[in-house]
Amino acid sequence: MRPIRVVSGLIGLLLFFLSACGAPANSPRRVALQLIASGFTSPVALVALHDGSQRLFVVDQTGVIWIIADGIRLERPFLDLRARVVKLNDFYDERGLLGLALHPDFAANGRLYVSYSAPLQADASPDDGDHTTIISEFTVSANNPDQADPASERVVLAIDKPGYNYEAGHLAFGPDGYLYIATGDSVRDPASESGQFAQDPFSLLGKILRIDVDGRADSSPNYSIPADNPFAAGGGLPEVYAYGFRNPYRFSFDAAQDRSFDVSDSGQPRLFVADVGQAVMEEIDLVESGGNYGWPVREGTSCFNSQSWNQPLESCPAQGLSEPIISYPHEGDLSAVIGGMVYRGAAIPELNGGYVFGDWGRGNGHIFVAYPPGWSMMEIQIDLPGDLSGLGQLLGIGQDENGELYLLTKAPGAGTTGDTGIVYKMVP
Repeated sequence: MRPIRVVSGLIGLLLFFLSACGAPANSPRRVALQLIASGFTSPVALVALHDGSQRLFVVDQTGVIWIIADGIRLERPFLDLRARVVKLNDFYDERGLLGLALHPDFAANGRLYVSYSAPLQADASPDDGDHTTIISEFTVSANNPDQADPASERVVLAIDKPGYNYEAGHLAFGPDGYLYIATGDSVRDPASESGQFAQDPFSLLGKILRIDVDGRADSSPNYSIPADNPFAAGGGLPEVYAYGFRNPYRFSFDAAQDRSFDVSDSGQPRLFVADVGQAVMEEIDLVESGGNYGWPVREGTSCFNSQSWNQPLESCPAQGLSEPIISYPHEGDLSAVIGGMVYRGAAIPELNGGYVFGDWGRGNGHIFVAYPPGWSMMEIQIDLPGDLSGLGQLLGIGQDENGELYLLTKAPGAGTTGDTGIVYKMVP
């Protein structure tokens, strides 16, 4: 009888784990939104200062970084780069001030890094480029911790972009202390040039880049290359960490991960990258060093047809391509994925351990959550404040130092003008 008891115990244990894994994906999720701040034009990123102050930095696409302290937006901008940002189209533009990363030792050195679209460099040909993406370092003013010194700019990296689209623009420090930068496969004419750069390891476009801003090298006085970058010894540009992206719009690390859900034995914290599709699918990838994430061979899990975007090819050479963990079609108004992060807060325990992300929804955003190991996505139902009929344009998702999540939105149909931008906090 002893073997029977052991088998029965194992079966019971297996059923327990299966039910525990399946419960999050099948249980309803509902949250409310708490208004934190309004009056922005186009808020695209929110970054927390991990010093116990609960201060939040909000990046406005137009070229301004604001501070929210004690629930109030400070009157003066933390940093105003509007005079350095390329002139934006009022009705729609993917360029602008798009990313902010605080140095891991920000409290001591006051260094921060931004990504913005500047006018094309003087030595670049207008026939080949639209603008230049600038990755710059600034420092906080010696006299005011709520102000960055605009005269302290040190350009770390400049990348000429052929087109105004697929800008990506996110940047963040990884747990390894290196700066990660997302670049889109920016092309002048998507109709004929889609995917021109993403598969080329000798291009910085359509990539996740990884550099050491604390080091200096003879080849670049502004940064050095981590020794374990996949092309550090050749075969591609040494800054490239992963490639094959179309428009990696927001990425995040999950340093507090549950190791049982790892996709490899690399021992590295999980790096989630959301890649906006062209015409039929969206995808989210767990990105590893040297990985090829498919664009323009594939769009999500479909085979991209450059001649007829809405008609995927029946087959394509997929050998060597990394599979997305989440992919979904353009059904209903789903149209452009907005990268999020794994929820590690305490206010909404049913979301714990789930990857929370969104979709632009053609101007009426949606929020989803997916749990490992299957990563099946389910929509989070939102109790909208006031008389709102929809979330509006979802532009970004942020996280504070306690792991709670924030949604950055603006009114449907609004471009890069006006003041309809809002920051909400997700609450029970």
